[in-house]
Amino acid sequence: MKIALIFLFIAPCAISSRIDKDYSSFDSAPPEPNSRFAMLDDVRILANGLLQLGHGLKDFVHKTKGQMNDIFQKLNIFDKSFYELSLQTNEIKVEEEELRKTTSRLQANNEEIRNISLELNSKIEDLLQDKIQLQEKVGGLEEKVIKLVHIQPEVQELKEMTSLKNFVQQQDNHIRQLLKVVQEQHAQLDKQHNQIKELEEKLSNTSFQENTESSFSLKQTEPKIIPLPSHNSTAPVQEFNGVATDCTALYKRGERTSGIYSIKPNGSEAFNVYCEMKSDSSWTVIQNRVNGSLDFNQTWESYANGFGDLKGEFWLGLAKLYSIANQADYILRIELKDWKDNKRYVEYTFTLGSPETDYTLHLSEISGNIPNALPEQTKLRFSLMDHDNATKSDLNCPERYSGGWWHRACGETNLNGKYIKPRSEGKLERRRGIYWKPKKGRFYLIRSTKLMIHPTDLESFE
Repeated sequence: MKIALIFLFIAPCAISSRIDKDYSSFDSAPPEPNSRFAMLDDVRILANGLLQLGHGLKDFVHKTKGQMNDIFQKLNIFDKSFYELSLQTNEIKVEEEELRKTTSRLQANNEEIRNISLELNSKIEDLLQDKIQLQEKVGGLEEKVIKLVHIQPEVQELKEMTSLKNFVQQQDNHIRQLLKVVQEQHAQLDKQHNQIKELEEKLSNTSFQENTESSFSLKQTEPKIIPLPSHNSTAPVQEFNGVATDCTALYKRGERTSGIYSIKPNGSEAFNVYCEMKSDSSWTVIQNRVNGSLDFNQTWESYANGFGDLKGEFWLGLAKLYSIANQADYILRIELKDWKDNKRYVEYTFTLGSPETDYTLHLSEISGNIPNALPEQTKLRFSLMDHDNATKSDLNCPERYSGGWWHRACGETNLNGKYIKPRSEGKLERRRGIYWKPKKGRFYLIRSTKLMIHPTDLESFE
């Protein structure tokens, strides 16, 4: 550009000096034909230079216009994203304000309940003292009755004894009613305390979610009461030729330590599983993810047979899961922990299809304290990059989001995705990670997951 400007400046000067020279030569001698042709050549050269310069300027203008259009498009996208973030921030602030108001009301109610509890405690103490006195009176009456056994009681004394007995019985019934009322009040007080704690946790997490998407929404969901299926209720799960058929059978046998055990489901070969022993039952673990040490982007064969280390991260295997779940009705429990160490769970009744159906999963939620993120009452086929059955479209969900899972549509929950820490990579990479995606809401990155099963009919183990 600078060379073109210099050319425009020098060219007129050169032409002017040539013309002045020609004019000065008019005074002395007539122009020669050769000098005229030289002037025409200079003009032609100048015209060609100006034409090339014009083409260069035109190309430069078009190029600059295209760059400016790209910049305006990027600015529009940025403005739209900023506007959406502003709307989400305003919604979060409104929810936070409502939660603060609710917490204030609950704290006031908690104070009232605490005062009522103190009054009830004082009344209980008085009632207990009255009960002690009544017991002493009853003891005295028993002594009188023993004495009266040996003598003939008068009719009036018998009437007095009957009236005293009725009085004591009425007082005892009154005390029992008061104790029942006190227990109900204590239960309500405990419930209010739990609600206040949950709201305080939710308030602390609301401010955190303004900056990251890695924490759960702490809104508690009411457990759903759904009748348990009974397609296998005639097949009790206990032992098969002296070998336990799952972890619950081991628990009923007396095992109380979590660890690796060998089981042999009906009609299957024996294999090792990790049993998690709890206070009242035992669970067979089918998936465990803790720190991302194991790559879950495996083949269909690996997901069918299982992979990993039962002492750390592992996937038990679809074939083994089917051999266990095909024995009776089972419950699936999913335990999650986010990057702020918030723990949540959800439980489903489920049925698992055979290998011919690509291990189709059918879920019905029964309880939990996290919004559900898995489709219910729907047949979900297990899908992988080399075995995609999730959708009828040409879109391959495992190829886009990595890992194998029961997909209905791309973009849903995937607990076998790539292990990614929050904010460590771009948006596309984060959707390849382990996340929990409720029907309404954002993606929540998960730090650790555990999938476990145990039978619904525990009576069959007695």
